[in-house]
Amino acid sequence: MRAGEWDQRYAESRQWSAEPNRLVAELLADVSPGDAVDLAAGEGRHALWLAGQGWRVTAVDFSDVGLARGREQDSAGSVAWVTADVTTWSTGPDSLDLVLLAYLHLPEPEFSALLRRAVGWLRPGGRLLVLGHDAANIEHGVGGPQEPAILHSVDRLAGVAALLDVDRLEQVRRETPAGTALDTLLWGRRPA
Repeated sequence: MRAGEWDQRYAESRQWSAEPNRLVAELLADVSPGDAVDLAAGEGRHALWLAGQGWRVTAVDFSDVGLARGREQDSAGSVAWVTADVTTWSTGPDSLDLVLLAYLHLPEPEFSALLRRAVGWLRPGGRLLVLGHDAANIEHGVGGPQEPAILHSVDRLAGVAALLDVDRLEQVRRETPAGTALDTLLWGRRPA
């Protein structure tokens, strides 16, 4: 989808929960706050949650309408809201403690190129958290995009995982009101 299509979706109604994804919150619960970027932040649910945990957060998305929803909730001004295409946005090397990509789905080679750049943004020991709909979700789960070319899998993320000290690279189950969804998780850190 293009930015204009997402702007329209966000203008019509709230798209996601205001709470962080359960697995994202669980994985980051014991990680010391630092500098983070939430790529494809949408309405900012993860960025706002991270800021509430003490992180210094930049939320990047190409939908200014989605980011405006996050800004409305950010009364403390604790998040830097950046309207930009994540495939071209960049920050300095070795400048982040966390890069979060939750439910960003792009075709290859764009997605792998973005992930490789993201690893370069991490300080040694910095964390990369990628979570998104698994390709098997189309046949064995509920919800999510129905385009296999943009969905995640352990195999699809293996090339980027090779650049990290990986804690987890696996298919995970997520319970939703409509049933069980299948996601792919990559959770690792840049080697020191």
